[in-house]
Amino acid sequence: MDIKLGDVVRLRKKHPCGGAEWQVIRLGADVRMKCLSCQRQVVLERGVFERRVRAVVPVEELATRADA
Repeated sequence: MDIKLGDVVRLRKKHPCGGAEWQVIRLGADVRMKCLSCQRQVVLERGVFERRVRAVVPVEELATRADA
């Protein structure tokens, strides 16, 4: 899976706060992500992370949401 620092991903399940999008802030054997709605950070093992990712959110989609 081609994930880079700063990418925004959408996971299979929503966070309890209701947010569905996460920003990747650390990569390695573990992946640290930050919820974009409540700023909570979680760490997942790389294999678990790759199974849970539904989609990588394109930068263009984020930009159009910020403009609205």
